[in-house]
Amino acid sequence: MEQTFAANRRQFLKGSAAASLVISFNLPMTKRVAAAPASEFAPNAFLRIAPDNTITVISKHIEFGQGPYTGIATILADELDADWSQIRVESAPADHEKYANLSFGPVQGTGGSSAMANSWEQLRKAGAQARARLVAAAAKEWNVDAERITIEKGVVGHPSGKAATFGELAGLAQTVMIKGQPKPKDSGDWRLIGKHVPKVDTVSKTNGSAMFTIDVKLPDLATCLIARPSRFGAMPKDIDPAPALAVPGVKEVFVVPEGVAVLADGFWAAKKGRDALKISWDETGTELRSSRDLVKSYVDLAKTKGAVARNDGDADAALAGAAKVIEATYTFPYLAHAPLEPNDCVIRRTEDGAELMFGSQLQTVDQAVAAKVLGLKPAQVKIETLLAGGSFGRRATPAGDMAAEAAHVLFAAKHKGPIKVIWAREDDIKGGRYRPIFVHHLKGGLDANGNIIAWDQVIVGQSFIRGTPFESAMLKDGVDQTMVEGASTLPYQVPNLRVSAHITEVGVSTLWWRSVGATHTAYANESFLDQLADAAGVDPLIIRQRLLSKHPRHLAVLNLAAEKAGWEKPLAKGKARGLAVHESFKSYVAHVVEVSVGEDGLPKVERVVCAVDCGIAINPDVVKAQMEGGMGFGLSAVLFGAIDLEDGRIAQSNFHDYRVLRINEMPDIEVHVVSSKENPTGVGEPGVPPIGPAVANAWARLTGQRIYELPFTRSAAKTRGGRK
Repeated sequence: MEQTFAANRRQFLKGSAAASLVISFNLPMTKRVAAAPASEFAPNAFLRIAPDNTITVISKHIEFGQGPYTGIATILADELDADWSQIRVESAPADHEKYANLSFGPVQGTGGSSAMANSWEQLRKAGAQARARLVAAAAKEWNVDAERITIEKGVVGHPSGKAATFGELAGLAQTVMIKGQPKPKDSGDWRLIGKHVPKVDTVSKTNGSAMFTIDVKLPDLATCLIARPSRFGAMPKDIDPAPALAVPGVKEVFVVPEGVAVLADGFWAAKKGRDALKISWDETGTELRSSRDLVKSYVDLAKTKGAVARNDGDADAALAGAAKVIEATYTFPYLAHAPLEPNDCVIRRTEDGAELMFGSQLQTVDQAVAAKVLGLKPAQVKIETLLAGGSFGRRATPAGDMAAEAAHVLFAAKHKGPIKVIWAREDDIKGGRYRPIFVHHLKGGLDANGNIIAWDQVIVGQSFIRGTPFESAMLKDGVDQTMVEGASTLPYQVPNLRVSAHITEVGVSTLWWRSVGATHTAYANESFLDQLADAAGVDPLIIRQRLLSKHPRHLAVLNLAAEKAGWEKPLAKGKARGLAVHESFKSYVAHVVEVSVGEDGLPKVERVVCAVDCGIAINPDVVKAQMEGGMGFGLSAVLFGAIDLEDGRIAQSNFHDYRVLRINEMPDIEVHVVSSKENPTGVGEPGVPPIGPAVANAWARLTGQRIYELPFTRSAAKTRGGRK
């Protein structure tokens, strides 16, 4: 039986009190409703409330450290006025009809720092709907006016003294429907949003109970490693499997499109078997150039205009008439994502299809790709999205690489049980899907008064969008939007501004990398602006303030970071400050850094002051953590990160030669979150772009040396003093 009630927001607000954080669930109530039917309340695709008062939140976004589980749970728990201790989170199944990313269209996936931005209104409405049905159920059970019912910390109450937990009302609430869509809470009534609540996955990740793909153990599970070519696109020509099959534990050796698969009982047997394989490769048509060759050709190409992404005024005429013209060329290397947990996937056949268990970042793509390989319909492929140990873009491949690879292995193997396909660290570093090499050539023109009157920027690099399903939306008139973002959207008021780009063809697989185009455009733009400020004799902060008058959110974070850092206060000898500001994924971030010269002659970043405007900060702790993590990730890249192509082969192989920042090298960090009424935007990526140019600008002020080639290890002066 279903009964319909009219929803009224008044009932949600009366008597609401702040939801506190408790360790255990205790309800010292004397008058309670009789036990509800032992059934769950599932009001929508995002919530389940069990008779034991457990509230399960279903997340359509993968959790790989960026915090969506906590953010999504916070939104729903606040709308419900649930007790935080009741909340559990699990991943949604692959179902784009229910769980599409509203920023992506009919695709379920996580990326572009969009998790909170696309979920915000959707989840608020889902929580409000669930709350209204719980209130309606209580009103029906008690035969009282729904408007007088309140909820506090997961307890539904009435002035008469009647009370019930969510679990006690769950069965009845499932049968009660309401008219219309209840209005979500006003901001003044939030109890959890914007407050400091603990992350939902901290305990499980601390005690080791959290389940990552690498942790999965199943009966009859075999492990697979694939021998891959050292040159991209090479194919196995001659294979001698006998040495591998002689290794104890090795079960099978067979060819898949990705290379030669070795199936074994456990990782070490598979690795030893793979090491013992004898393979010769057909390298016909593979990439033979080195990074040096590519950069040289890019530098030459960058001196010519490419496909135009933005064209304001007449940059050529303004440069011709400028009192002073400044030029600079910046080069950026290939970069690996290097997440702590490399690619892996568990796959098995089921009665009606197949199941994949892994850190799927684009479930709709992965489901379709695996189905095609296995000759199934997408609906026959189940995906259980597990926690993942990082991604930084690596798990979101347009071609569903990991799902395809696992499906190829399952299809070709004689083994009938489940199979875990694992990439070793060396596979990850050498295996491609890098942030591409980019070269920027910039020309800036100043008039006699030091005003910037012209800006011409040419960007050269590979497109990882071309040839993918995303091409039609993201590549227009020869311009890949992911290459020019941050440059074509330059916020500074320059009357004559042109940005153009050349797309190159290189036989190395590339992919978006944390903060995508902003990984290089922010560095080039913010470093070059400082160089123009020097030429004009203007303080770097002041020149930005002048040029950002029409961009108040940029200006606000810039001013806040400068104020908190004490921009105008003198520093001790041997130290200098630098700053940068950048918008990416609709979030605004400014960094002010303090650097000295380290013992290795590289910048020692001693302090960073960050200001971030990401709209409403659903969980400030997550925002701060993502800013801090973004800075560490960005510092790794600008100081040390480089993947080198040598005769078409990758030179690096592990963290000994693909250096990342050590914990003792992290600077002291302050993060200031701007109070905002704007809808939430992303925080997983925007902390990365400004850190590199801020360090470079501080280094230039300290030593007089500008860094045009990244990483710093390749071009920073090996000096132990200050300005030369």
